[in-house]
Amino acid sequence: MSGIERQTGVALWRQIADEIRAAIGNGDHDDTGRLPTEAVLAARFDVNRHTVRQALAALAREGVVETVQGRGTTIVPRRRVTYPIGTRTRFSAGLGGQVAQAVTRLVGVSQERATPELAAQLRLVEGAPLLRLETLGEADGVPLSRAVHWFDAERFAGLPEAYRREGSITRALAACGVADYVRQSTEISAAPATASDRADLALQPGAVVLLTRSLNVDAQGHPIQASHSRFAADRVSLSVATEPGSSS
Repeated sequence: MSGIERQTGVALWRQIADEIRAAIGNGDHDDTGRLPTEAVLAARFDVNRHTVRQALAALAREGVVETVQGRGTTIVPRRRVTYPIGTRTRFSAGLGGQVAQAVTRLVGVSQERATPELAAQLRLVEGAPLLRLETLGEADGVPLSRAVHWFDAERFAGLPEAYRREGSITRALAACGVADYVRQSTEISAAPATASDRADLALQPGAVVLLTRSLNVDAQGHPIQASHSRFAADRVSLSVATEPGSSS
């Protein structure tokens, strides 16, 4: 935690709060959940204790930390669910038993032309028409993920209507003739949350998101769905299944 910059127009206390918040999101703290003292933080950031106190007060207002007289400042525990990544990854089924209700809402539908990357993934010609579906995954009313999914617009012309009727991609695909499908590949990475992430997932500045790029194929091995998903890292842990079907 030493990346603050002076004379940038951003208050030092705000930069310190963002760094501490990001470190908490990354799990960079000991098992006690207690932050270093104000004096230690002041020395680490090369600022006075009043500036550190402002940063901690801001984090306390956000509910990220709690300061108790005589005990110091501790991190407020956040509930985190485990989302399994496997051959049959399904949002609601993956969270089963961890939350009372898991839902995926359709928040956007549009058409676009296949980029070279998407065309290669879906085995289409570059510029082929694609359906773009945008979804928001929630658990007990809390947003966990924001995703964009692409499908062959000619093969799945009725998918948006089926989704609105069925309420899930799996059931919508079944209505379009795909009785089953499996995850062929998933790439996982992490990045700082963008302004869109913060708005969509109700995140604070300095938050981190987990990114997945995945490809699903039908029973014949033909690609049907390419997806880019963004998960709130302080709410979700991604677990990669080691055996086929273990995430269903």
